[in-house]
Amino acid sequence: MSKKALIVVDMQNDFLPGGSLSVEGGDEIIPVINRIQQDFDIIVATQDWHPAGHFSFASSHQGKNAFDVLELGNGEQVLWPDHCVQGTPGAQFSAELNTKPISAVFRKGMDPEVDSYSGFFDNNRAHRTGMAGFLRDLEVTDIYVAGLAADICVYYTARDGQDLGFQTHFVENAAKSISQDSYVKAKRDLHQRGIEICTL
Repeated sequence: MSKKALIVVDMQNDFLPGGSLSVEGGDEIIPVINRIQQDFDIIVATQDWHPAGHFSFASSHQGKNAFDVLELGNGEQVLWPDHCVQGTPGAQFSAELNTKPISAVFRKGMDPEVDSYSGFFDNNRAHRTGMAGFLRDLEVTDIYVAGLAADICVYYTARDGQDLGFQTHFVENAAKSISQDSYVKAKRDLHQRGIEICTL
């Protein structure tokens, strides 16, 4: 028998209006996420949880500004404003989000030298968060991914979920993007990978 899990990605204060890396309209999806929770067997969440001075912060690189891009040996790193620093109010989940049904929270971005967009792996794919094993132990077959930001962390979480063998669904009305252009590209890629783009 199939089991459905909702993955709520990074619904944290720093990604919401007024936060240091806010996604425009990010607060508008909170009522949607709260409403659809009742339709799932299991609900989990991811939480960006960076140490101070994280490599991905522009403030960690002299002469660099937020949204500059560093060329690395294995790709590029966008430099972000300081955000979701461990233990700060900005790293906490929105007070408007119903967290009671969430059975587990998987933190990411804790390695000071490696960023982590996906809820399953860090960006080097060297470390797992444990979320895949947790969902498999509960016999989850289908995952529905929602949250922030649609074109980055939600996208990479959905992509990795599909690669790990879950039947993956991207909940379009429960996600908001930083950039419309990158969101269009992300949706096209998800569709090509066989991920269902749905509205709940």
